[in-house]
Amino acid sequence: MKLNEQKPKSKLALYFLTFVLLCGQWRICDGADKELWVYCPANFLVDSECERVYETMERAAKAGYTHCLVNDSKFSRLGEMYSNYFDHLEELKSKAASLNLTLVPACCPVGYSNDILALNPNLAEGLPVRRSLYRVNGDQAVHVPDPNVSLPPLADRKQWGFIDDVFVAAQDWLVADAPFGAHARIMKSIKPQKFQQYHASVWIKTENFTPQVEIKVLDLQSHDLSYTYLNVKPTQDWTQHHITFNSLDNDELNFYIGVWGPKTGKLWLRDAQLESTGAVNMVRRSTAPIRVQRIDGGNSVDLKENVDFETWTDSKLGQVPYSGEYEAWHEPPPIRLKRKLPPGTELEVSYFHTHVIHESQVCGSIGDAEFEELLNQHIASLGKTIPADSYMMAHDEYRVMGWTDHSIAGLPNTASPGDLLTHNAKVCFQAILQSNPHARALIWSDMFDPHHNAIANYYLVNGSLESSTLPKEVVVMNWNSGKRRESLQHFQRLGHHQIIAGYYDESPEQIRDWLDVVMDNQIPNVDGVMYTTWVKDYGDLEAFASSVRSHRWYK
Repeated sequence: MKLNEQKPKSKLALYFLTFVLLCGQWRICDGADKELWVYCPANFLVDSECERVYETMERAAKAGYTHCLVNDSKFSRLGEMYSNYFDHLEELKSKAASLNLTLVPACCPVGYSNDILALNPNLAEGLPVRRSLYRVNGDQAVHVPDPNVSLPPLADRKQWGFIDDVFVAAQDWLVADAPFGAHARIMKSIKPQKFQQYHASVWIKTENFTPQVEIKVLDLQSHDLSYTYLNVKPTQDWTQHHITFNSLDNDELNFYIGVWGPKTGKLWLRDAQLESTGAVNMVRRSTAPIRVQRIDGGNSVDLKENVDFETWTDSKLGQVPYSGEYEAWHEPPPIRLKRKLPPGTELEVSYFHTHVIHESQVCGSIGDAEFEELLNQHIASLGKTIPADSYMMAHDEYRVMGWTDHSIAGLPNTASPGDLLTHNAKVCFQAILQSNPHARALIWSDMFDPHHNAIANYYLVNGSLESSTLPKEVVVMNWNSGKRRESLQHFQRLGHHQIIAGYYDESPEQIRDWLDVVMDNQIPNVDGVMYTTWVKDYGDLEAFASSVRSHRWYK
């Protein structure tokens, strides 16, 4: 009888287990374990910005979003903030809690380092200038221009390599009247000295003109040496625009001014100039040393700072228009002498200078122990201010790296940029765990993706990033839409969980292409997706969520 009496209990247990499994399956089908993120960068010092984010959070919560990634440049400078800023952050945390949204702060501004470099502009990564010629004039020494590098008048076509036919000479300028489909460029081959700093400028006038005018400096493999935007307005009166660049290991370059592809409107160019220059945006620290040598009868004698010459700095470094911002060009600082030298004495000067990428991006030097300590302090401060279960490490698009010395204990002198980046990601991950041992760390995918930016010859990186890796516990925020399958599978093989950063101010349906790849290739551990807008456009917030929730991945 006991056996017979136990059967119903066994069936009941079986029914109960089946029910539990079905409930679990239903939970997966309902998408309850899938994360739906929204990216909300803001200036939380400003009331209207806070209200904008709160409104977005309310809409997101109603649409089924689970996580809100927040970022503010002032997260790197919390020690400089006043009490009202922290009041706003407290309100932000309360708002997220009331909406059942998980708040995820962004930290570690490594690729885009301006925010944290405001604390010490000299910790920017630098490009090397070697044995630049200076000459004594009175109580100072100034740079001697390279006599082999200059530009001819724009109207003199014979002295240029070519001037596209769309340009017509008028007095001392060139004019191109769109629309037309061809390029509108001028080009000249130049023969610079290796590892020297150069300054280029041109006066530009426009009338309803698109696209953006550029100055490009290409080596013989068509690798660009200057990435600074000119920021020409579609309509503007005559305005002078500047860039600087480093010749690096090149003694021949192709110098361009112009635009590529179809255009509209009208463009004028005049008075293009190219010259070598002194130490614009020179960085000063132990891992970016200077050297000043006097040329004396064929021998070189080292001059000592604060003995033979005064402390040599660029007072405008990282200060224009405000702390943490670097202007592409200003007059270089001379070397002011403390000890009298004969007029005309020649000096050979070596130093490092930073480079402005695109609009204003400047990269920090992850090989410098002081920069690493700044990151550690920043993470600890943010962890106390916004305690969270997840933190987003903002290592992305790191475009200048590996030129200055490194002072990281335990890393060999031969460490590649990929090795430096691997080390830095590990250090930042450990700092997050010190703030919260149970925290989850996430990171942008590109700098660790061999199908994206973890490559050789990336922008002005000195060497290869192909060896860069992450601690397996770090969740990858994948945004490589161009090679979705390859990228997702790469991080899958390495054991990472992933979240897909989609939208990017395109169609809200675009995320379905990502999710098709996940499902068709059976890629596990894709935990969620994020509505990622760089222009703070949340018009498709609900439509994006609907696209995700109706996809079979969410089922």
